[in-house]
Amino acid sequence: MFVGAIFFPLLGATISGFLGRWIGDRAAQWVSVTCMVLAALCGILAFLEVALGGHHTVVPLVTWMDVGGLEVSWALRYDTLSVVMVAMVTFISTLIHLYSVGYMSHDATPARFFAYLSLFTFMMLMLVTADNLAQLFFGWEGVGLASYLLIGYWYDRDSANRAAMKAFIVNRVGDVCFMLGLALVFYVFGSIEFETIFAAIPQHAEDRFGGVRAMELIGFLLFLGACGKSAQLGLHTWLPDAMEGPTPVSALIHAATMVTAGVFLVCRMSPIFEVAPTALGFVCFLGATTALFAATIGCVQNDIKRVIAYSTCSQLGYMFFAAGVGAYQVAMFHLFTHAFFKALLFLAAGSVIHAMSDEQDIRRMGGIWKKIPITYAVFWIGSLALAGVPFFAGYYSKDAIIEAAFAAHSGVGTYAFLCGILAAFLTAFYSWRLILLTFHGEPRADHHTMEHVHESPWVMLIPLLVLATGAIVTGAIFAPLFIGEHEHGFWRGAIVNGPHNHVLHAMHEVPSWVPVLPTIIGLSGIALAFLMYVFVPSLPHRLAERFHGPYHFLLNKWYFDELYDRIFVQPAQRLATVLWKTGDAKIIDGLPNGAARLAAGVSRGAVGLQTGRVANYAFAMIIGLVVLVTLFLFRA
Repeated sequence: MFVGAIFFPLLGATISGFLGRWIGDRAAQWVSVTCMVLAALCGILAFLEVALGGHHTVVPLVTWMDVGGLEVSWALRYDTLSVVMVAMVTFISTLIHLYSVGYMSHDATPARFFAYLSLFTFMMLMLVTADNLAQLFFGWEGVGLASYLLIGYWYDRDSANRAAMKAFIVNRVGDVCFMLGLALVFYVFGSIEFETIFAAIPQHAEDRFGGVRAMELIGFLLFLGACGKSAQLGLHTWLPDAMEGPTPVSALIHAATMVTAGVFLVCRMSPIFEVAPTALGFVCFLGATTALFAATIGCVQNDIKRVIAYSTCSQLGYMFFAAGVGAYQVAMFHLFTHAFFKALLFLAAGSVIHAMSDEQDIRRMGGIWKKIPITYAVFWIGSLALAGVPFFAGYYSKDAIIEAAFAAHSGVGTYAFLCGILAAFLTAFYSWRLILLTFHGEPRADHHTMEHVHESPWVMLIPLLVLATGAIVTGAIFAPLFIGEHEHGFWRGAIVNGPHNHVLHAMHEVPSWVPVLPTIIGLSGIALAFLMYVFVPSLPHRLAERFHGPYHFLLNKWYFDELYDRIFVQPAQRLATVLWKTGDAKIIDGLPNGAARLAAGVSRGAVGLQTGRVANYAFAMIIGLVVLVTLFLFRA
């Protein structure tokens, strides 16, 4: 069961990738789906045994590395934190695989797509069940590789190739910090095994490296690594461009795999962060800033998938600032519920794109809700959960984050609380802006496109209905386990709260207006969207003209791409040109090529002396004789 949950996706990827040509595309698709169904069954059974049954275990596989003082086993760590991720990843990925059977039915190479999709899932599962940092880093890099393959899946498109490269390169920046953090962990603890590290923290809590507390430095480095994978402010620029991949890829990246890896890492390393308050405060600050920053951009985007992508970036910010105030359990709860409604929103967007003949610009949609009623209904459910409307999943998890920030009673907690409230208002606004522009109003697409608008096949609708059910019920069902009265018996030490961390207890004692405020703010955002796009539809255009500068500032994503292009890309290109034309062409190629040309010139001159005429040779001999006699007489 424990091994099957991890390795069934690898089996599906292997069969689809290497045998797809022989068994056929349709067989390859269903092999991948079947393997994912088996993995999901194993994952759910593992959740029941480990999380609910309390049977935490480590499944050793092989000794991976044994070099000097470094010995690393390849083992599967099954505690509550791991098994929550395993069950969620396998379940969500299974639905995305099933959805992809319909969505990719007209693609030229579906076997390759399913191989990549299953490989992506396997790498994420390896990451979350790692028993040491090296194994975690293997999965960490594996999801980076798989995301590169999937974002650039349509490699005949330049935009897809650029987006894949951008995601790969930006993530390498974070990965360098992760590797430095890993190296520092080994330097301080002499091990990278979680059990050894966590047990030795009290002895090394005050160790210093370069004049800085080692625990703080480790926390900063690991979090910067997490910023790359989880697209936090500064390393977020790859996330919206990742929409160039097929929509099921977007759903898998944003809901269950790559972007959640950073949040998981911070929660897994909670024992270290609990003794690194400065690093934890930075986690809170950057997460809160990202939540608000991404929400502002989502309000003006016009690509249906990019709006949802910036929503993911914002929700990840919520998760991080929950962890930053010490409420790791709340962060994991929102990660869990978010997986359902974010996968639902992306797959529903894919259903809209499928219905609209691959159109993604919401300015060219409208008036289609009656033609695709099931997609419309589930889009509403996903948006209600995202906006935190009672009593959908996001109401329990996102509101708990805001309450935890208020309960932290710290400066950075207050900042996070304010950012969270403002982001909640903007989230509700842009969610209903998306619904109203996509489904309501007069049709803005051409007549030919509107004639062909149709509901998706059932192989795509069934996953949507299952995810919609999850977006409704997961909050109410799992809140008592994750953050409620059964929290201690559920986590069983998989997440550590230090002796001075009382935020989970304090969040249940906040003033009565705090839990109500996010709901009021969210409903206000929805009301504003209806005002601007239903009752006064000319208002958005007038505001865009009136506030031209701020509007374009948000539309151009705070000009981060242009800033990075000016600071990093252009100087790198100029340096590369100098190294190419001077270093490569003139020095590296110039010296050996110049010596070769000199030798060739000398040889051509020597060849010129070989005329074949006896008179020339006799004259040369006489000249030589005269030179020799002259030298002899001179010396005498």
